[in-house]
Amino acid sequence: MIMHDLQPLRRFFESGVTRPYEWRRRQLLLLRQMILDNEEEICAALHKDLGKSPEEAYGSELGLVLSEIRYTLRHLRQWMRSRRVGTNLVNWPSSSTVYRDPLGVVLVIAPWNYPLQLSLLPVAAALAGGNAVVLKPSELAPATAAIIEKMVTAAFQRECILVVQGDGATVVPELINQFKFDHIFFTGGVAVGRSVYQLAAQQLTPVTLELGGKSPVVVAADADLRITARRIAVGKFTNAGQTCIAPDYLLVHSKIKDELVARLREVIAEFYGEKPEESPDYGRIINGKRFDTLVGYLQQSTIIWGGQHDRNRLYIAPSLLTAAPDQPVMQDEIFGPLLPVVPYDTMEEAVSVVRRHPDPLAFYLFTRDKGTEKMWMENVAFGGGCINNTDWHFANPHLPFGGVGNSGMGAYHGKRSFDTFTREKAVMKTPAFPDPAVKYPPFRGKMKWFKFFLK
Repeated sequence: MIMHDLQPLRRFFESGVTRPYEWRRRQLLLLRQMILDNEEEICAALHKDLGKSPEEAYGSELGLVLSEIRYTLRHLRQWMRSRRVGTNLVNWPSSSTVYRDPLGVVLVIAPWNYPLQLSLLPVAAALAGGNAVVLKPSELAPATAAIIEKMVTAAFQRECILVVQGDGATVVPELINQFKFDHIFFTGGVAVGRSVYQLAAQQLTPVTLELGGKSPVVVAADADLRITARRIAVGKFTNAGQTCIAPDYLLVHSKIKDELVARLREVIAEFYGEKPEESPDYGRIINGKRFDTLVGYLQQSTIIWGGQHDRNRLYIAPSLLTAAPDQPVMQDEIFGPLLPVVPYDTMEEAVSVVRRHPDPLAFYLFTRDKGTEKMWMENVAFGGGCINNTDWHFANPHLPFGGVGNSGMGAYHGKRSFDTFTREKAVMKTPAFPDPAVKYPPFRGKMKWFKFFLK
């Protein structure tokens, strides 16, 4: 058992140094400069772990973190201000104020699929909130985990941000059991998220869980198929499908199924060439274990197009499949470049398919009809999503990002990130005069006043 001394972070936070605006601003500027100074090394690590091109690495990882930092810097002073609120008659002549307090020492547990972005986005939010941070990057993306530790160690005080490496199955329980964190922020799968939640509950530690699920993309008969195919393909096959909000399966009206499949094939070739394994823009599967799981899905499904794979290169082609509802590919979150295509004839039929896997992290709808849009928005619970697009809601700091039910709890991005890593502190201030006698015993004869003030 490896013990980590986390008390210096507690003492650092309790010293009050993290509370002022200027300290928080300096940490965000330092984080931004750290990324900019190490851009080439970060991109090399992401290519080594996941086969990402520099463009994809910047667009889906570095750029999103830099954008979020810039947005936070622009609004941080305003977010930190106390807020005057109303006071009811029974408390006259008091005044009421809501402050936003830092939480303390927080634990960020990051996944492997976007190992830089999903480590540093919550770290930036925690610093903006005035907290000290313990960061556990994923050991499954070792090159990125190493560069994160190298950068953070060089740029920040250990008492401000501590990077902890190792096998998450061992390290995370050790961390949670040995130290009372003030918040735990976890991004990853449902099973591990449930375990983290149970560990946190033993210490009554609040959590944010960003999980996953089977996120559907529904294509109505009236959709613009040229645009639809492009936006589904980029949402699904970026990072070789290893994206928690990627379309997990395609529900398409039977009238347009064949045409949409044909257009998807054309778009995949347009994006990645006739041999995606040679494309610098197409990534690789994270490891052999994940590769074997995905090939198992392939072998149990009917391949419409694609299906080529090479374990030595951790390569699986963008693939379109058909599968029965009870097959694993339609039960588990796929997390890879396999897209089952499920035709439907009626809205009721499509809704019933979606409800077999309730509360997806994301939901995507392609239609030109306002009535169809309204029906889906009102009848399906999901974390977030897009109409006539996929994935890109994640990049909008004005939208909260988070799950619902099995796909997670809590949200972040933009101001919601700041709110996640701070807490409201309610304060009522009462002057010494006047001091109405009606508030004090003896109470006999004062019922009419209680009923007047508290009705």
